[in-house]
Amino acid sequence: MTSGVVTDLEQRVRALVTGFRDQRGPLLPILHALVEEYGHVDPRVIPVLADELNLSEAEVHGTISFYRDFRTTPPGRTTVKICRAEACQAVGANDLVTRAELVLGVGLGDTTDDGAVTLDEVMCLGNCALGPSVQVGRTTHGRFDVGRLTSLLREARTPETQTPEAQT
Repeated sequence: MTSGVVTDLEQRVRALVTGFRDQRGPLLPILHALVEEYGHVDPRVIPVLADELNLSEAEVHGTISFYRDFRTTPPGRTTVKICRAEACQAVGANDLVTRAELVLGVGLGDTTDDGAVTLDEVMCLGNCALGPSVQVGRTTHGRFDVGRLTSLLREARTPETQTPEAQT
């Protein structure tokens, strides 16, 4: 890490690690803190985390790639997660995924080229009685249907109409 921006990032990560160092198994809380602060885990921090936590870079990378909540690229301005648990699948979640991929032109885990929307899946939102459920930003919505999802996705692609709740 040699450029000024990267050096600032490295310093921030080292400072962040200091706050978690005494915890048992600090890697996960550190990764969550990085996602909270930056929206993703920049791959450039992997060697820093490995060095600070006395882990191999492979261990850090393996942890990041194992958990769906950790991404190595910035998310879109709006993140849409569709619940894929059995209860939601039973009432139409798969149709929602198919429609979302068609409307956005991206697959699950991807972000639209304009950076507006990241589409993802989640294995349970804890809203089973109101399925199929969709999470937009940090807000969970129940009883979603294809029409409502299509409208939401089209609105999310228009920056002028985005509301704070739709933001990541």
